[in-house]
Amino acid sequence: MVANAAEVTSLDTEIIRLKELFIRQKSAYGKSLMPTAEQRIGHLKALKNVTIKYQDQLAAAVNEDFSCRSKDETLLAEILTSVEGINMAIKKTRKWMKPSKRGVGMLFAPAKNEVRYQPLGVVGIIVPWNYPIFLAIGPLVAALAAGNRAMIKMSEFTPNLNKVFKAMIAEIFEENRVCVIEGEADAAIVFTEQPFDHILFTGSTTVGRFVMAAAAKNLTPVTLELGGKSPAIVSKNIPMKDAAERICFGKSMNAGQTCVAPDYILVPKAQEEEFIQAYIAAFTKMYPTLKDNNDYTAIVNDRQYQRLTNWIEDAKDKGAKLTEINPAKEDLSAGRKLAPVIVQNMKDTMTIAEEELFGPILPIITYDSMDEAIAHVNDRPRPLALYFFGYDKNEQNYVLDNTHSGGVCVNDTLMHLAQEDMPFGGVGDSGMGHYHGKEGFITFSKAKAVHRKGRFSTGNLAYPPYDNSIRKMIYTFFIR
Repeated sequence: MVANAAEVTSLDTEIIRLKELFIRQKSAYGKSLMPTAEQRIGHLKALKNVTIKYQDQLAAAVNEDFSCRSKDETLLAEILTSVEGINMAIKKTRKWMKPSKRGVGMLFAPAKNEVRYQPLGVVGIIVPWNYPIFLAIGPLVAALAAGNRAMIKMSEFTPNLNKVFKAMIAEIFEENRVCVIEGEADAAIVFTEQPFDHILFTGSTTVGRFVMAAAAKNLTPVTLELGGKSPAIVSKNIPMKDAAERICFGKSMNAGQTCVAPDYILVPKAQEEEFIQAYIAAFTKMYPTLKDNNDYTAIVNDRQYQRLTNWIEDAKDKGAKLTEINPAKEDLSAGRKLAPVIVQNMKDTMTIAEEELFGPILPIITYDSMDEAIAHVNDRPRPLALYFFGYDKNEQNYVLDNTHSGGVCVNDTLMHLAQEDMPFGGVGDSGMGHYHGKEGFITFSKAKAVHRKGRFSTGNLAYPPYDNSIRKMIYTFFIR
């Protein structure tokens, strides 16, 4: 598609604006390197109040962008979690800011050591389209608690939400402290090319590599919250109904358009059909209808809808057994509602076996032993999340000790992401770095080591010229 003159002008204007805002934020930070606890908490309280004030407008805008997303789902998954994160930061920021005392070795006494946490400066936050409120506010909370200024690049796929969010932020922050940037891919590229003091990106692994490469040119550190194929392992020692209900919730929220949604399920071979029937029953109870049911989210745009339907056809053509869950047998062709599809007999040649699904497609893989299930997980790139369902503590610990993932939720889905006092982040292909809670504060801070000496110093013992006495001291007290 060729952009018209108005679109080009708008794009150019936004790119010029973001460059100017970066310079303004850098300049403003240089005049106030260490905001007080009172200032930071004031910013956080203002953010909390305005988020609550705008909650209905935010939910309505997201619903418009998706063509259908439940207000209740947005309140639960985005507004509530955002407010909880702000509350945590308000409560803990003073404690996080306090210098951390460290020990002093005998060789260097008398002295005092401490680590002081200093704001990095200006940070860039790149937000995806799937949870645009929570994934903008969450990193912003950490950045503000750490005393930084922030530029937030919103997704071009959520234009209605962007407009509301931009107005919301402008109501409480001057642009030289927090600003919102829109624009499409070209603007995003220019955004990542700015010499930020830190960039936090949430999105796909493919785009994450480009962000990291662009940041590397400025030696800008990055936190990458990516995705991957997050597995759910179901033990033979748990009722299939329990596991199916909890997996169904995590897979169905936002129609599976969640970075930590269960991507595929590993179930005992003998209990495959029992699990599938329990899953169908759980979904039918939660979503008895789909077409006009506001609780069930639509796929965000035509491109994503076509991607998912193509992958379903690819699996079918290559021999997969497909089971569509459409409780009321409705015709969904007029919109972007996509009924869940359970996939059996998945082969490695299918696209769904290789790519993160990000939609309501659920492959089922059977196993004969827990070691086989673990080997399947470990043979693939490390996922952002891993789910284990089983009530045996020894079995839980065995899985925890023998797998790698960004985070783990035992006997539930998604909920580890909502724990504000725990770090959230990926590993390997699913990302690097952490935020949420104290880890978010640390991510956006420079841990500055400070060594203090008083009037008396033993340092002169190490001054030249050297003689046998210095060697005797070293070998007697230190190298032994």
